[in-house]
Amino acid sequence: MKRILRGTLGVALLALSGTFSLAQPCHFPTANHSLLQPGGEAKFFVGTVGKPWATGCFGCVRSDGWQMHEGLDIKCVQRDSLGEPIDPVLATADGTVAYFSNKPALSNYGNYVVLRHHIDGMEVYSLYAHLKKIRDDLKLGQAVRSGETIATMGRTSNTREGISRDRAHVHFELDLFVNEGFPAWYKKAFPGQRNDHGEWNGQNLLGLDPGLALVEQHRQGTRFSLLNLVRNQTELCRVLVRATDFPWPKRYPALIERNLLAEKEGVAGYEISLNYNGVPYRLMPLAASEIKCKAKFQLLSVNDAEYRKHPCRRLVSRKGDRWMLARNGTHLLELLTY
Repeated sequence: MKRILRGTLGVALLALSGTFSLAQPCHFPTANHSLLQPGGEAKFFVGTVGKPWATGCFGCVRSDGWQMHEGLDIKCVQRDSLGEPIDPVLATADGTVAYFSNKPALSNYGNYVVLRHHIDGMEVYSLYAHLKKIRDDLKLGQAVRSGETIATMGRTSNTREGISRDRAHVHFELDLFVNEGFPAWYKKAFPGQRNDHGEWNGQNLLGLDPGLALVEQHRQGTRFSLLNLVRNQTELCRVLVRATDFPWPKRYPALIERNLLAEKEGVAGYEISLNYNGVPYRLMPLAASEIKCKAKFQLLSVNDAEYRKHPCRRLVSRKGDRWMLARNGTHLLELLTY
């Protein structure tokens, strides 16, 4: 689903508040709250054609576990006399309009909107796709409030199979932004390929699990923290990058851990923990004396159990007993440090 612009359930809810207040309730992006009901998943998620509801969840849920789905496909609960969806789509948190497209032929997301939020000191983006209609007065940079209507649910897409009326849904993501230099990187990495959405190409947005956030926010109440949810991701692999001047540490300083030696001697690189979707959720600055290799990227370790459970992003591969960065993993690190 993330060929153009992307997206385990929880983070999406967290993006709920632009100036994040623990007392502020989080908002689902539609009136469908069945996820919080025992056994309510089948009323909340829309699966792919002929597949169960689980294929509408976040994660390695498609193509027998080998295709990533970076958001939640949330079922409609309101229809007109023709059976078309009419659910209002709501901003999940206070924020501003970062991007929108009302040219469905240019994206498998169809018509979609991206909002920018600031939560727990992090820049977070929520994305709403397959919209029938984006609100007429919505403009780039416009402020929106949590729970405010921004669009109407639909079933727009440029995919060959389309979206039938019975499968009408909003695709909802909660993402972290990788690199504003993405257009130049993409042109270099994929010469001749189109990039209709500039820095908002899906490869430049790394999805968190909105469903997990929604559930955890409901369970923990005012104790919930999106930052803690990100910091407590399960590690797929750990890598070393010999680079210091790239956007991620500046955009997400709350994910950096202290290293007194690097503070004393100067930072020469980072040890980075990635989750299975490639989110760099922990960065440890390293001094030059701590870096033993000369390669720009070095794979330090792999969590074999996590890879077997969530292999779909193909960030690493194994040849015999030896793990190595796969092409997707190298591309991710090149983009991250571009």
